[in-house]
Amino acid sequence: MRQFLSYFTLLLAGSLLLTSCGLAPPAPVDEPETAAAGADAEKVIYLGAAVSETGKYSREGKDTRQGYGLWLDWVNNEYGGVQIDGERYRVELIMYDDEGDPDTAARLVEKLISEDQVDFLLGPYSSSLTQSTSAIAEKYGKIMIEGNGAAEPLFERGFRNLFAVLTPAGNYTRSALQLLAEQGAKSVVIAYEDTAFPTSVAEGAQRWAAEYGLEVLGVETYPVNVADVSGIMSKFKELEPDIFVGGGHFNDAVLFIRSAKELDFNPKAMVITVGPSNPTLIEEVGADAEYVIGPTQWEASMSYADDYLGTAAEYAARYQDMWGEPPTYQAAESTATALALHLAIEQAGSLDTDAVRTALRNLDVVTFYGPISFDEKGRNAAKPMGAIQIQNGEILVVAPTHAAVAELNYPAPAWKDR
Repeated sequence: MRQFLSYFTLLLAGSLLLTSCGLAPPAPVDEPETAAAGADAEKVIYLGAAVSETGKYSREGKDTRQGYGLWLDWVNNEYGGVQIDGERYRVELIMYDDEGDPDTAARLVEKLISEDQVDFLLGPYSSSLTQSTSAIAEKYGKIMIEGNGAAEPLFERGFRNLFAVLTPAGNYTRSALQLLAEQGAKSVVIAYEDTAFPTSVAEGAQRWAAEYGLEVLGVETYPVNVADVSGIMSKFKELEPDIFVGGGHFNDAVLFIRSAKELDFNPKAMVITVGPSNPTLIEEVGADAEYVIGPTQWEASMSYADDYLGTAAEYAARYQDMWGEPPTYQAAESTATALALHLAIEQAGSLDTDAVRTALRNLDVVTFYGPISFDEKGRNAAKPMGAIQIQNGEILVVAPTHAAVAELNYPAPAWKDR
């Protein structure tokens, strides 16, 4: 029996079925049915994903699910289905709630492969969940393409079946630190969560700090689900750095900003992962988000475009119309993940795993999300990382130069002068 994520969308009999959060899943059927059972007769491609509806990644999981959902709606209802050898295939997406837990995510991916018999896998949110789920995919020889696991160690395991459309985590702070160094910054402190993605961010930040002549005054780590970062921020206040770098997820960004204000810790710039590029951060902390800088994989103001979902701005408008909120970069990279798999399947002209894998390795396209071209490790080697700054309540791209829509405001004034 297949159970579907109660929040999300599933294409059934060619029509989009929308359920809202909190509703019960569809009633069980009397006879089990695997994904493969009717695929040939109905010309259906079955995709599977374990993505957080609950747990610590529920906010980012929602963005991921909605990003997948936009592509699913478009490919079936507008594009007409994935084209293989002159025939159109409808796509169905089977999703389970991984609860933000790596073991649960791995178990669900094994279920998607063994019981639901999906053709391909889309990734979860976060590097830690991608690490566990991709190991299961590799075990079964099943392709997983993802857009939300950026940690460098993911791509050092020699896997043949993992592909990622996003810029790796080690490059997250590059554009911001280069720009700040050019503006006269001299020193940096770094705090990061002790998990895969933030660790890669922190290691990259130290590498880029050295590259751009920034002195690293201090590096501190903190555990998962931290509720108080005041101890770290108090230490950093004494060091008087020009730049604070925070490597974590959305909730960590809120903690960093609130703690800095409460302690009157006044770095000239705060560079924080994940949170600043999400409009919800401004709702959470209000004007205290001003001047904060964040790495971004994508923004609607960027100049990227394709023949499928249009320009970045057109994609954003489509997303707003469908979901009633603007897309985060996590949403956009999730849509790009599904689109990349779609294009590889069409190039392969087959659902054969080896053929699609070869097509992915040969893929070289520019999409609404940016360029996608995978290296021998499955990383997107073509895409640069951007940086945004919150200015007057808006999220504005400030780097790289060719994508910038605003100049960097540096240095940020002290809290008492804002």
